[in-house]
Amino acid sequence: MYLEELSINNFRNYSEAKLTFSPATNILIGKNAQGKTNLLEAIYVLAMTRSHRTNNDHELLRFKTNSATIRGTLINQLGKTKLGIDLSNKGKKARVNQLEQAKLSQYIGKMNVILFAPEDLSLVKGSPAVRRRFIDMEFGQIDANYLYNLSQYKAVLKQRNRYLKQLQQKKVTDLLLLDVFSDQLAAFGAEIIIRRLGFLTKLGKFAAKLQLQITNQQESLKLRYDSTINLEDQKMIKTDWIYKKLKEQYRQQQKKEIFQGTTLSGPHRDDLAFLINEKNVQLYGSQGQQRTAALSVKLAEVDLMHQETGEYPILLLDDVLSELDGARQTSLIKSIQNRVQTFLTTPSLNDVARQLIKDPKVFIINQGKISEPVPKEENKE
Repeated sequence: MYLEELSINNFRNYSEAKLTFSPATNILIGKNAQGKTNLLEAIYVLAMTRSHRTNNDHELLRFKTNSATIRGTLINQLGKTKLGIDLSNKGKKARVNQLEQAKLSQYIGKMNVILFAPEDLSLVKGSPAVRRRFIDMEFGQIDANYLYNLSQYKAVLKQRNRYLKQLQQKKVTDLLLLDVFSDQLAAFGAEIIIRRLGFLTKLGKFAAKLQLQITNQQESLKLRYDSTINLEDQKMIKTDWIYKKLKEQYRQQQKKEIFQGTTLSGPHRDDLAFLINEKNVQLYGSQGQQRTAALSVKLAEVDLMHQETGEYPILLLDDVLSELDGARQTSLIKSIQNRVQTFLTTPSLNDVARQLIKDPKVFIINQGKISEPVPKEENKE
């Protein structure tokens, strides 16, 4: 799939812009704070209905405006699809071929994107919350059932935590309702964990292959799902078994959870470990190994999405090249060349990129204004 056209109005520092893209590589060049990342963000919001930079949609609106629109034309195996996101102080709406979608969850997955920003290089050494968000955002695009179970889990978790607080404060005493919440949470939690395990197994195979390529066959990478339940207890892990394990934990931890007023077990507490040559790279790896592992996993998403959906996703690279050395830049560019529509932001093209990127479409961004085509003299450099 690829994004053929994009139009935005009153989004961030853009009053209006309408662009036509190459199905291959699109390079956005400009100094810092000119709007390069804002343009990538608009594409991301068009796909995901939310920003990767803020949870406050009001921040997406241009200064002193009350609404913003993002429109795009997507080309995939099914043909041409018109996508749209309307943002306002009253909320947001998603449209497919002009038809408003009843739920945002029904819209997500129409256009798949993978975003790779400098902060993603800290995926390995960052907090567990960063890795859980990575899992949820990426797998949610692939599997609508995963997204449904995740949203239901979060809703029940919120209710259960609120009730635990009331029990803690002795405002209520009925433990039967807590059992109801526990049963619901365990059911949705089991579905989430079983799907995470399946996707991570597939993602791990692609990531391991890339890690060997990037490190000249020197480093083997494995992904391990670390859960609050002991997954090593069972060789053949099934949903019912996970459900029973979660229920058992809630029973065992009931007094502790009431005392603390919060849920202590479940997928919202799980983590992802990265092992290089059987050692935990989060604890024992060098910064270079941590960055290479993060790069391998992000690039592996391209192959995973293609395998699961039959379409290659759109790749958004936000000033990543400047964070990688020459060898990693080469590995990155070679792995995506002529396979994936790519949007790449950079203050300027370095020698590696100039040599490896074939026939890119270049856009110059300056203070929220986009100009193209670039003069031939700049294209030849």
